[in-house]
Amino acid sequence: MRRIIGLVLMGLAGFLLMTALLAVAYVPGAVKKTPLDTDSYTRLTGTAAVLPAGGSAPVKALSHTVSDGQKSDGGVVVFDTFTCLLTDPNGDSPDCVDDTDPDKRLVSATTDRFATDRRTGMAIASKDDSKYGIEQTHEGLINKFPFDVEKKTYPFWDGILGRTVDATFEGEEEVNGWNTYKFVIDVQDEPAEISSGIQGTYSSLKTMWIDPRTGAIQNQTEQQVRKLDNGQTVLDLDFGFTDETIAANIKDAKANDSKLGLVGKLPLITGLLGLLSGLIGFFLWRGARNAGGESLPRTPAGRNDDGNAYAGADNGTNTLDVFGDNAETTSRADIHRR
Repeated sequence: MRRIIGLVLMGLAGFLLMTALLAVAYVPGAVKKTPLDTDSYTRLTGTAAVLPAGGSAPVKALSHTVSDGQKSDGGVVVFDTFTCLLTDPNGDSPDCVDDTDPDKRLVSATTDRFATDRRTGMAIASKDDSKYGIEQTHEGLINKFPFDVEKKTYPFWDGILGRTVDATFEGEEEVNGWNTYKFVIDVQDEPAEISSGIQGTYSSLKTMWIDPRTGAIQNQTEQQVRKLDNGQTVLDLDFGFTDETIAANIKDAKANDSKLGLVGKLPLITGLLGLLSGLIGFFLWRGARNAGGESLPRTPAGRNDDGNAYAGADNGTNTLDVFGDNAETTSRADIHRR
């Protein structure tokens, strides 16, 4: 039985060690990918001065991002994002209104379609735009950072400018007790189309707090100013994620961190279990082999002229050699003669 158990444990050891190798070489790449079932709502609040009303007023914004599972594939995820910004003077405005709203609360409503690499978060090459149904070519990061974020500058897409801008690493900070990487984008007085068909200048100071392991944005604030060429301000916006959105983001980050942390420990756990199983199995197998396969030497059986076993033959019983090894001992021939 010990021999069988030993063989089973050595087989288990081989399986566990192979699992450890796969966990190192394959599992991280398979797990660290943007899911294909994304359907997220991000809400922001703040204040804005907007023409023609002028003056500062409360505003709110909604960004709804959903992945297109039919167009996405193993390496690329396709997103559709709808963003709505409107004034919220009484704190009871809906998530969005259309341009027929009698209270004229709509500031802007936009849609965007883009595709990113599921691991790096980078926009796909423009040659694949038609494949994924994308009208405008995008570059750089768009809605998240890569997995395992580095402390460096990343190119980040700016939809107003239609190109990437630098997202600069500015250190580590805690958001609701969760450690994040802080990145800042600073754009000042760049020529841009500030509204449909209207040219002017655009400035934006955007700060993002990123979960280092998943690259997800945990919090974001932005001060944005759009001016006409004559210097008149069209939009002066200061807003950021709501407390509810931040709390939900941190909750998701903690859950994902636990899953990815387990994946990171899997090679070590399975490797140690494999070695332990192998050692225990080997010693059980070796012990059973020694106990059952070795015995004391046996003296070959012999028979005399009468066909009877003579003394010293191994017939399964203990016998006494009455003649011994002494040369003075009487021989069988002498006995017969007597």
